[in-house]
Amino acid sequence: MSKIFSFGFWNSIARLILRNRLVIILIILGLTVFLASQWKNMRFSFTEANLLPDDHPINLKYQDFLDKFGEEGNLIVIGVKDSSLFTPEKFSAWNKLNNDLKEYSEVDYVISVGDLKTLKKFEDPKRFEMVPFFKEKDLDKQELAKYEDSLFNSLPFYKNLVYSPHSNTIQSALYLNKEIVNSKERKDFVLQELVPLIENFEETNDLELKVSGMPYIRTLNSQNIIDEIGLFIVAALAVTSLIFFFFFRSIRATLISMLTVCIGVMWAFGVIGLLHYEITVLTALIPPLIIVIGIPNCIFLINKYQQEIQNHGNQAKSLQRVITKVGNATLMTNITTASGFATFILTDSKLLTEFGIVASINIVAIFILSLLIIPIIYSYMYIPKDKHLKHLNKVWINGIVNWMEKMVKHHRISIYIVSISLLVISIIGIYTIRISGSLLEDMPQEAAFFEDIKFFEEEFDGIMPLEILVDTKRPKGVLKLSTLKRIEKLENLVAEVPELSEPLSVTRLVKYSKQAYYNDNPKYYQLPSSQERNFIMPYAKSLSSGEGMLNSYVDSTGRYARITTFMKDIGTDKMERIEENLWPQINKIFPEERYDVTMTGKALIFQKGTNYLVKNLVISLSLAILLIAIFMAWMFRSFRMILISLVPNLLPLLVTAGMMGFLGVPIKPSTILVFSIAFGISVDDTIHFLAKYRQELKANNWKIKRSVYAALRETGLSMFYTSIVLFFGFSVFMISSFGGTVALGGLVSATLLFAMLSNLLLLPSLLLSLERNIANKKVLKEPAMKIIESEEDEEEIRKEEEQHSDKA
Repeated sequence: MSKIFSFGFWNSIARLILRNRLVIILIILGLTVFLASQWKNMRFSFTEANLLPDDHPINLKYQDFLDKFGEEGNLIVIGVKDSSLFTPEKFSAWNKLNNDLKEYSEVDYVISVGDLKTLKKFEDPKRFEMVPFFKEKDLDKQELAKYEDSLFNSLPFYKNLVYSPHSNTIQSALYLNKEIVNSKERKDFVLQELVPLIENFEETNDLELKVSGMPYIRTLNSQNIIDEIGLFIVAALAVTSLIFFFFFRSIRATLISMLTVCIGVMWAFGVIGLLHYEITVLTALIPPLIIVIGIPNCIFLINKYQQEIQNHGNQAKSLQRVITKVGNATLMTNITTASGFATFILTDSKLLTEFGIVASINIVAIFILSLLIIPIIYSYMYIPKDKHLKHLNKVWINGIVNWMEKMVKHHRISIYIVSISLLVISIIGIYTIRISGSLLEDMPQEAAFFEDIKFFEEEFDGIMPLEILVDTKRPKGVLKLSTLKRIEKLENLVAEVPELSEPLSVTRLVKYSKQAYYNDNPKYYQLPSSQERNFIMPYAKSLSSGEGMLNSYVDSTGRYARITTFMKDIGTDKMERIEENLWPQINKIFPEERYDVTMTGKALIFQKGTNYLVKNLVISLSLAILLIAIFMAWMFRSFRMILISLVPNLLPLLVTAGMMGFLGVPIKPSTILVFSIAFGISVDDTIHFLAKYRQELKANNWKIKRSVYAALRETGLSMFYTSIVLFFGFSVFMISSFGGTVALGGLVSATLLFAMLSNLLLLPSLLLSLERNIANKKVLKEPAMKIIESEEDEEEIRKEEEQHSDKA
């Protein structure tokens, strides 16, 4: 009955497709137009990828920090390292640039050397006031040199804010309106206003400016993602079409395949728009992925069609058999591939969940499109000529298949030795893999903005904000001298860490107040004693201009203090060591019964998210392996077949993991995807081979060896074709400027190449070696689902149908 259902179902599908060709074309056209209309809903991500669930404790702490102090990533810095800056002409141009920036509504305020203010003590009444650092507007070279010396030697308050502690580098701090930091307005301001303004300044004044800060980095990075989407799609189409044409030597077969995958790409963008998902560094990969995964479907369908034409020359019969015979097999393989991507839905990461949903939907969609478009288009065309069928009998392809058969027949021990050796070496490599949660590591390292990041790391000790929130548990507790001294101790502790910059906090303003009280003597830039505090307080109460800094680092109640430091581009392992060293000392400085201290910030959250992601993806990959194993066992009615099906597919994953260890490629959000993607795709070859093997067993009266070699010859060609397409298709991602995308493309390509060799050499070797225990008639019962129908099956099914109808 299962065979009747299987054959009958796919026969009905074939009749439905071929009898309703025009209706199906109109439906596909209508759906394509509808999904194209959803493109307007696509939007590009304006925030960093948050890999943690919204309700994760670390995210909740970060949200608590934002509630008290607002968006922390709103700083853009513009730096210049040039001794000629403090000359009248260039200094005037620098001031004009900063004044122009202040005029933009997107900018809250700018701190620059041209309009610095210094704290001044006045006696009647007793007060501090902020007065301009530069007393006159038009300064000559000598006066500018004097001010330059005063800035670097007498104003420690502005260290790391306006000037570098390491050199004569000057920077302007540009604070964006916090309301636009995570919006399209930020992108428009940076790309349409800031970048042209900077470029014009550089050209006019012969000064090289360096620009950085998280809003700037994020904008240029997201623009790179947008630029690369088109590049990937064009490259994937070019590579796959060239390989396809090389194999089939048919322009029309190539064009039909390209049309199919192009519609699939349009649908992919439409699904993203329909679901209102953002285009991130992951979802940007889906359209070219659809091309790479869709082409093998086209290969199987067109190859089968041409084989049928070569056998009997009947077009209608050929098209019907393409759907009934290949449809079921490609459905199974596409489901397993979609399952590999669908495992990302099981993570609590919004980024990966969206990627998994869109990818799995579109993999099923490209299967449906292939099954409908290819037979329908061929039904309107002439039968392929002999020159289009020549590739079916290529000598060099037969040579490869002969070599594989020879290896399996005579060198199985060598195959096992190589496999075990690879396994042992890979396990050694796996132990050397490190986890990286760097927010900048995957960014284009050849880009100008990445070079600027390194510049600011060198001059200002970091660019990514790391926030420390101190809860004194009482109103106005921050401004108590005991609390300020504790904050200063923590700042000194942080400043000793090479990977972190000197922190910014309210203590700077308090120290500056004492310096101003002692007539701007820089040696008094320190916290006041309890006695000095009584003298200074009458002056400090009138300090109104300092409220900007006070409000930035102390909340309105005076209970919470914010300490901001900047991190260099360090990975998860380094940051974890820094935290391990800091926390015992933090808890000593701030006793837990009197204070609550939290470490947060976007860069830290990204690192924590990477660790969380790794744990979740290990679970999801394990579930994928389990689900596919159960599926294979059900499909072939043999739990022992799990061993046969999983070993050739797990070995390539372990080899790839070992390669990552030896090559120094870390586990990170981009590379962790490799395993689920590769496993979902590589298991397709196993399904094809085992399905054909099961069919050959019955045809050859359960003679194992003959069946294995027959299955190898029959499926080897298609497996080779598809693996080559997948290998070069995923290699396209290696042209990316994003390190993570390059690693993803290279690792998936390598894994699929290993998987092809494993399925064509190790899998048949295992079948031959374990024939008594696994690959025999008792174990290999009638499959639950017929994947490949043979001619004998069709005759048997027709007889059963006739008998069934007679009884009825």
